Order: sequence, then structure tokens, then C-alpha cells
Amino acid sequence: MAVPSPSPAAEKRAVRATARSARQALALPRPVIAPVPAFTALLTPGMVVASYVPVGAEADPGLLADAARAAGCHIALPHVVDQPTPLRFLARGEEAPLVSGPFGLLQPAHDREELAPDLILAPLVAFDRALGRLGQGGGHYDRAFAAYPAARRIGVAFSVQAVDRVPTDPWDMPLHAIITEREWITA
Repeated sequence: MAVPSPSPAAEKRAVRATARSARQALALPRPVIAPVPAFTALLTPGMVVASYVPVGAEADPGLLADAARAAGCHIALPHVVDQPTPLRFLARGEEAPLVSGPFGLLQPAHDREELAPDLILAPLVAFDRALGRLGQGGGHYDRAFAAYPAARRIGVAFSVQAVDRVPTDPWDMPLHAIITEREWITA
């Protein structure tokens, strides 16, 4: 009798658990994700770069956002209402304080200007070298990628989050690149 293969959902749960454990086990202070020439070459004055404020043990894209600001880019951050509502990217005004959102997020207040991103820095739980991305499981970034198909999708992670293969569903969109503390990965 053949052993049934795990469902895609069960496979994703197992990969998430393994990658989260590896990320959590990183010594403090966590490795720095620094801009590399391939990343800064993508930046042009006036473009909108969507970044994020890390939650828990997520890789911090702060230096990437700083490089984007220095290149004359506008920074937006995700604003989340709840799980089913699509996230919006709102202007990150340095003078405006961030507010607490769901899931432990720090985000711009709901009345900040909505911006369409040209480049999205996306947090992730696991990735593979084929540029597959496994997120938290809420679908926020999958829906954002679909809403902004022309935006460059850059995953931000620690190298320990790499897996042999990310299980995917039909709606999962691959990244254009992944940046870790060790390398810039492209197809």
C-alpha cells in the first residue's frame, strides 16, 4: 500500500516550523542584511520602495530602506487591518510615529497616503534557490504581489531560512531576488 504524500498545507506547516526554529536559534545580535551593489542598482530617485518593520526574529530590512532613502526613493510600509483585508502600502513619514497594528506589527496610521510600490521588500519564513517564498500563511504578501505585478519582489531573510524546496500553491508568485546576510540570489 502506498503511503499518501502530505497535503500542501501540511507540507507548508512543516517547512515553516523548521525555518522558524532555525531563524529563532540565530545568536543575538542577529546578522545584518546590508545593501549590495545589485540591490542599489535597482534604486532610482522617486521610486516607491515598500519595506517593513520586522516582527520577532524576522530579518531587518532597515539598511536596505536607508539605502533607498539615500537614493531618493519614497518609503512605504504595510498597513494591515486584519487577515482577510488586503494590506495597503502607506507612506512612511519620518515625522509621523508608527502605530500598533494586528499581529504585533508597527505600521503607519491608517490616514497616511497610500503609495503603489515599484519594489517590495518582503519578509519571509523560508525560501529556496528557485526564488520561492514561504510567508506567515496569511496571504497578505501573495495578494500584494498580485495587486502590484510590475513591482520587483525582493525577499529579505537570513541564510538559515533556506530550504531545498518551498512547497507552492497556484497563487504563489516567485520573487525576483532574495537578499541575506551572505548573498544576493537571483535566477
